[in-house]
Amino acid sequence: MPQPVSDKAVKQASLAKGALAEALVAQWLIEQGWEILEKRWHCRMGELDLVAYRSSSRPKAPANLAFVEVKARSSGNWDADGMLAVNAQKQAKLWRSAQLFLATYPALSELPCSFDVALVHCRRITDRRVTGQTQLELQISSPVELGKAVAIAGYLLTLKQYIPAAFDR
Repeated sequence: MPQPVSDKAVKQASLAKGALAEALVAQWLIEQGWEILEKRWHCRMGELDLVAYRSSSRPKAPANLAFVEVKARSSGNWDADGMLAVNAQKQAKLWRSAQLFLATYPALSELPCSFDVALVHCRRITDRRVTGQTQLELQISSPVELGKAVAIAGYLLTLKQYIPAAFDR
C-alpha cells in the first residue's frame, strides 16, 4: 500500500516547482532584453518573485522596473492558471513589498514601475529519458517561447501568459 504524502512533502514540491517556474520566466525576460536584479527578494511584508530592469532603447526615454509575480499551476487548477490568486489582498502585499524594495534601493525609486504576472503550466515528467536532465540541473538550454514547453529538472514547463502591468496601484 502506498504511503500517504505528508503536507511537508507537498509544500516542498510546490516550492521546488515555483522555483523552476521562476527560473523559466527569468530566462524568458533575459531573452526579451531584461536584466534580473533580484529573485525571491524577501522583506517583512512578503516576497517579490522577480525584480527585472530594462534600460530604454530610445534616447531620453526612461528605463523600466518590473515586479513580476510568477504563478505555476498544473492542469485542472481552480484559479484560472493562477491569475485568480493575484487578488486584491495579494496585490496590496506586492505593492507594500515593492515599496520596501524601492526604499532599500533608492536609486531605482524614480523609474517607472509595473506589476507583471507570469502564468506557467507545469507537468511532471516521469520518463527521465524525455528530459535528459538530472533533478539538480536548473539550466534551460533552449530559448523560452510563449506557449512552448521546456523540459527542466523533471518537469515540462510552459510560459502560458505574460501579462505586463497586470494591475495598477
